[in-house]
Amino acid sequence: MLFSNSYKTILQPVEALFKDRGSKFYAYAFPVRNEHDFKNELKKIKSNTPDATHHCYALILHPDKSFQKSNDDGEPSNTAGKPILRAILAHDLTNIAIVVVRYFGGTMLGVPGLIQAYHQACNEALKLAQSIEILIEDNYQLRCEFSHESEAHRFVKKLGAKIITSSYDIDIKINFSIARSKKNTLKELQEEFYHLEIIDAV
Repeated sequence: MLFSNSYKTILQPVEALFKDRGSKFYAYAFPVRNEHDFKNELKKIKSNTPDATHHCYALILHPDKSFQKSNDDGEPSNTAGKPILRAILAHDLTNIAIVVVRYFGGTMLGVPGLIQAYHQACNEALKLAQSIEILIEDNYQLRCEFSHESEAHRFVKKLGAKIITSSYDIDIKINFSIARSKKNTLKELQEEFYHLEIIDAV
């Protein structure tokens, strides 16, 4: 289930091992902010496990889970990356990656066996992970003339906003962020503090 005001990820990296008929599946789950972070972590894992048979993974980014990527790394199509991805989605997580490192044990597992093994390895890791809920914040800019400076500060305080930057030049500009859940409160306060101009900030 997707939440419009918050999302869930994991607090810190975890590692788990799943074994099946001689093969070992090491699942490394870790939080990531972007694809660059993920690539760096994948590189480290590969460097530390050079003798592994496969390094399969799945990655989900953004509060709405709009970025999803998976890779079978030589395993039969859709037997590794997709099961890893499904495991992450089943736990309703984002901004997370899981890399499953496989050491082949000599016995072929077949398509159903591989799907089960990769999925189970991820579940074992996610059982150990501490999930956290993060509030989604939206950024805005407040603009006003100097004569309304006190109103601007009262507005920010009443809203409970977090000031990002502020500038005092020809007029006053304050960039701030608030939890998305406060959007209705923002609209109500805009009516009260009508001298202030509030715009969305990228």
